[in-house]
Amino acid sequence: MKYIFLLIVGMISICHAQDPNKKLQELGIQLTELKPPVANYVKAVQTGKLLYLSGHIPDEVAGKKTRGKIGSQLTVEEGKEAARITTIGLLSTLQYYAGNLNNVKRIVKVNGMINADPAFTQHPAVMNGCSDLLVEVFGDAGRHARAAVGMASLPFDAAVEIEMIVELK
Repeated sequence: MKYIFLLIVGMISICHAQDPNKKLQELGIQLTELKPPVANYVKAVQTGKLLYLSGHIPDEVAGKKTRGKIGSQLTVEEGKEAARITTIGLLSTLQYYAGNLNNVKRIVKVNGMINADPAFTQHPAVMNGCSDLLVEVFGDAGRHARAAVGMASLPFDAAVEIEMIVELK
């Protein structure tokens, strides 16, 4: 009887699993084409069921501020938007390497580096732009461990750089 109950609970969980591709469509988010790395590295490395995504910076988007120091040149909200834009790039890379976002079991860890003014202290608020989108797209499977740290500078004066570790099914 216990095994039947566990089987039914497992089937209910599978039925209620969120389709990340459908959620992106509902959010009006279109993933971008994979861009080659800008130096001598690869965009992702898989070992076992873990996929390590290299640091991504936000694409430049018309009307959005994605370059500069948060706290002096950019507001927290602009930094949060830059983190969200960066996450869309991470999802594009993830889809390429995983074959389909439905192959993601869970987001394990996100490391966020924030190009911050030395007096800036709201790093977690900026990284919520990434974390909130991952939970929107993957539901509970998008909840992750996280680091949000300030940096004196980032490549190309990007507002943020984010890397991610993902467990595949």
